[in-house]
Amino acid sequence: MLSGPTRLAVWGDPIAHSRSPRLHAAAYGVLELDWEYDRRQVDDASFIGEIAALDATWRGLSLTMPLKQVAAARAASLDDDARLTGAVNTYLLTADGPHGFNTDVGGLARALDEYGVREPRLVRVLGAGATATSAVVAAARAGASTIEVRARRPEAAARLTELGTALQVEVRARSLDDPHLASADATIAALPGGIDLGPVGDALASGSGPLVDVVYGGWPTPLALAWERAGVAAHDGLGMLLHQALLQVRVFVGEDPARPLSREPEVLAAMRIALMGD
Repeated sequence: MLSGPTRLAVWGDPIAHSRSPRLHAAAYGVLELDWEYDRRQVDDASFIGEIAALDATWRGLSLTMPLKQVAAARAASLDDDARLTGAVNTYLLTADGPHGFNTDVGGLARALDEYGVREPRLVRVLGAGATATSAVVAAARAGASTIEVRARRPEAAARLTELGTALQVEVRARSLDDPHLASADATIAALPGGIDLGPVGDALASGSGPLVDVVYGGWPTPLALAWERAGVAAHDGLGMLLHQALLQVRVFVGEDPARPLSREPEVLAAMRIALMGD
């Protein structure tokens, strides 16, 4: 039995919808850890004060929007994925400060593998915001040699093309409605869930491989319906959510997202069941 701090939580704004408490409770139940995992509504303005108020009973935090960038700026250290993306979704709390991790990247890469997207040649990413940054890194980790970023304003993807240089992959920026459509092995949608691209969505679905949409509420999204009309598979964001949470558990238990857990297959199975519950 692990000793020491036993309190954890997910922070963000809004936070009531978060499924993290049920995912983590399932994991710690299998691992026989009597840990408390809660949720708290925290915005970016109150984040620093809330962190300062934590005592030695706290082991770690899961962090959602809008806290990922401010958490990266306040971390004592960053793992490679957090450093590349400038975003942190996991804090390991220690005596020398919070250590930041971005398990969204690994979670999305593991979800792509689960959906059969392995060693893709070209991956298309829709959107150029913070989530798209994690999507680009995940696509590179999945083996893509070329990543096409589609955004309403291609100039907004400039930092993603620079990120491609750091990842040693080619990142191309195009507008969402650019008629030139290279065949893609998969598409990662990092757009607001309710957005309807109309005919553009149907055009993208026709040559963009299976869809992995980071959204998991309000499913199916208009994009998912476009893929359905094209007869191509569309996956919601629950796979990414599941696998990033497993990597968070690795951080909280073993302090390393690359170190598998004891009884990890049982842990993952329990988390998957918990995720699908009402």
